[in-house]
Amino acid sequence: MCLSIPSKVVKIDKAKATAVVDTMGVQREVGIDFVEDEVTVGDYVLIHIGFAMNIISEEDALASIETYKEILALMDEEERRQAILDGDNCEAGT
Repeated sequence: MCLSIPSKVVKIDKAKATAVVDTMGVQREVGIDFVEDEVTVGDYVLIHIGFAMNIISEEDALASIETYKEILALMDEEERRQAILDGDNCEAGT
């Protein structure tokens, strides 16, 4: 199963159609071509296989992040880091 951790947009490169997002302290670049609405700095997005798929409200994002923090608290340090890194890179169909 693939779960997407809400990620906050911290930088946008419109020429490349990419954004840098922060996922619980881990930053990475993602494509923004598939988001229906215009993505702006400060938005929270859900990511799948390296692409932002949609924008979600800050309220929903923060509630989801709190749930993830509760799950992560049950893991050891390496499992936590790997879960965050792998959170939006699942294979298609999972």
